[in-house]
Amino acid sequence: MTDRHHLLVHGGTFAAVGERGDISGVRSGSSPEGLFVRDARHLSRWQLTVDGAVPEALTPVVAEDTANCVLVPRGGRTDPPSCTLFREQAVGDGAFIETLRVVSNRPVPTTVRLAVTADADFTDQFELRSDHRTYAKSGVVRRRQVLDDGVEFSYQRGEWRSCTTVTADPAPDGVEETGTGARRLVWSLELEPHGAAELTLRVMARPHGEKRALRVPRSPAALSEELRASQAEFVEGVAFPTGWPELAAACARGLADLASLQVPAVGPDGEELRVPAAGAPWFLALLGRDALLTSLFALPYRPQLADATLRALAASQATETGPHAVSQPGKIVHEVRHGELAHFQQVPYGRYYGSVDATPLFLVLLGAYVEQTGDVSLARRLESHARAAIDWMLDHGGLSSRGYLVYRADQGGLANQNWKDSPGAICSADGTRVRGTVMAAGAQGYAYDALRRTAWVSRTAWADETYAQLLEQAAADLRDRFQRDFWMPGASFPALALDGEGRQVDAIASDAGHLLWSGLLDKEYGEVVGRRLLEPDFFSGWGVRTLAAGQAAYHPLSYHRGSVWPHDNALITLGLARYGLHDEARAVAHALVDAATVGGHRLPEVLAGYGRGTQEVPVPYPHACVRESRSAAAPLALLTAVGGA
Repeated sequence: MTDRHHLLVHGGTFAAVGERGDISGVRSGSSPEGLFVRDARHLSRWQLTVDGAVPEALTPVVAEDTANCVLVPRGGRTDPPSCTLFREQAVGDGAFIETLRVVSNRPVPTTVRLAVTADADFTDQFELRSDHRTYAKSGVVRRRQVLDDGVEFSYQRGEWRSCTTVTADPAPDGVEETGTGARRLVWSLELEPHGAAELTLRVMARPHGEKRALRVPRSPAALSEELRASQAEFVEGVAFPTGWPELAAACARGLADLASLQVPAVGPDGEELRVPAAGAPWFLALLGRDALLTSLFALPYRPQLADATLRALAASQATETGPHAVSQPGKIVHEVRHGELAHFQQVPYGRYYGSVDATPLFLVLLGAYVEQTGDVSLARRLESHARAAIDWMLDHGGLSSRGYLVYRADQGGLANQNWKDSPGAICSADGTRVRGTVMAAGAQGYAYDALRRTAWVSRTAWADETYAQLLEQAAADLRDRFQRDFWMPGASFPALALDGEGRQVDAIASDAGHLLWSGLLDKEYGEVVGRRLLEPDFFSGWGVRTLAAGQAAYHPLSYHRGSVWPHDNALITLGLARYGLHDEARAVAHALVDAATVGGHRLPEVLAGYGRGTQEVPVPYPHACVRESRSAAAPLALLTAVGGA
C-alpha cells in the first residue's frame, strides 16, 4: 500500500480510502480505492464536498480498526474555516459505515451544504490489476434507484446480480444526478452559533449469491468495539514471552490481524466455517497454500484455524481432471474466488488448482494437527481425502513416474506453481528462466514430510500398518534421490529446482531453508545449509533474502529474487531449530521481530532486500499486502522455534 491509501479489513470485506477518507475509484500505486466484497468493488466513488468544494485535511486519515480524519473547508490565514468536520469510517461484514460530525466555528447561525457523491461500478478485482487485460461483458444492465433515505445501485449480467444500498440518517435533502452515473446526496445543515450536527451514512453491499441476513452496525465506534472484542477473544489465553516484549507484541498484533482476516467457507458436509484469507487488498480469499501455512504456524496456539482450513480444503478438493482449472483427482485447491469473471470462467480462479505444494501441505497440516491435539476424529473423517491427496502426489503429481513433484507453466494461469509463483522466480543464478517441466526443491521437502506424517496418521488413526510402511518407504526413497540429484557439490547447497531434463537450476535461494523445516536433508547437509543462510549475501539483517546477493538474478526489489518474506523466514527459523542451529534461529527471529517493531509490531507480506548495515529501517516492498495471514502468523512460528530467547 502507498501512503495515499488506508486499509480497513473485516472478514471478506475491505475498504481502501484516501487521505481525506474519500474513494476516487482511481487505481494508484499498489491498491485500488473502493469498498470490496467477494472480489467486486461495491463502492467506486465516495467523495465529500463542503459548500461545493473538496475540504482539506487538518489531520489525514489514521486507520486501524476505524479510519479517522479532521477536515476543514479551504481558506486562508485571514479567512479561517467556517466549520470543522470530524470523519470516522469502518467496515463490517459486507458493510461500510461513516459518521460525519460538523462543528460550526462561527458565533452566528451558519448554513453548511454537505454533499457525498457515491457510485458503485461493480468492477471485478481482476479487472483492476496492472496486467492490462480486458474482459468482454455483454448484456450488462445498471440501475440507480432513489430511496427515501438514499440510493441503491444494481448490476445485472445474465443470472449475475449485485447491488449496493446507500442510506443516511438524517435522510438527505435530495439525491442529484451527476451525468456520470454517480449520485450526489446533499444536505443543507443549519448550525447554531458554535453548534454541531451529525450524519450517519451506511452502505450495504449484497454480492451475487449472498443469502445471509446482513446488518450494518449503528456507528463506526460500535463496529470498532465489536471488532476489538473479537480480536481480544482471539488473543486471550496465549502465553506470550515475558522476557521478550517485542516478540510478545508481534504475536498479539498477528493474532488480532488473524481475527480480522477470516473469510467464510464450507466444509465437506456443508457446515459453515471461517478460514484464514491470504491477505488484503488483492487476496482476501481462500488460497490453499497460504491458509495451510498460516494454520501450521498458529497450530500450537489456535488449532481451530487448522481444523477449519482442513475441512474447507477437503470440501474443495478436486475430483476430476479439468484443464481450465488445472484440476486433477485428489489435488488441493490453490485459490477460490467468487467474483463475476470467475463465475463466467473468464479467469480460471473460481476453483483453481495451479499449485504443486498445497496438496502435500494439506497432509502435513493434517498430521501435525493430530499430533498437536491428539484428536484423531478429524483424521478419520478426512481419511478418503487424505488418501486421494497421496494418490495425486504419486500419480498426477509425478512422484511415481518422475521421482519428484512436477509442474508446468499454466497458460492463462500461473507460470510457477510453488510458493515463488511470479514468472521469473524459478531461475538460474544468471537469471535465465526455467522453461517446461519444473521440479522445485521446496515442494519435494513438503512431499517428504507429507509421506512421513501420513504414514504416522495411517498407523495412529486408520490402523493401516501396510499403508504406513508403503508411505515410509516412498519417503526414504525420495530423500535418497533428492540428495543425489539436487545437491550441488561446488556450492555445498541444494539447487533451487531441476528442469525437465533433470539439470540443476543453480540459483542459491532461500527455499533450502524449507528443506530444513521438512527434515529432508541429512544432518550434515542441513547444518551446512543452515549456516550458509546466515552469511551476509543471504542475511540482510532484517531476514534471509529469497535469493543470495551477488548473483546476476538478484534484485532487492524483485518479488521473489532478492526480497525478504516473513513467512519464508519463519519456516527457515523452524528449520534451523530442527537441526539444532539455535544461535542461527535466534538471529533470524530477532531480525524479524526488529522489523515488526519498526512497523508497529506488524509484519508486511514482504520487505525489500536492502541490508541493515546501510539502511537503519526496513525498506518496504512497494506492492506488498499490508495485512497478510502468513506474515501475521509468522511471530507465532518464531515463538515456537526459539521461545522467549
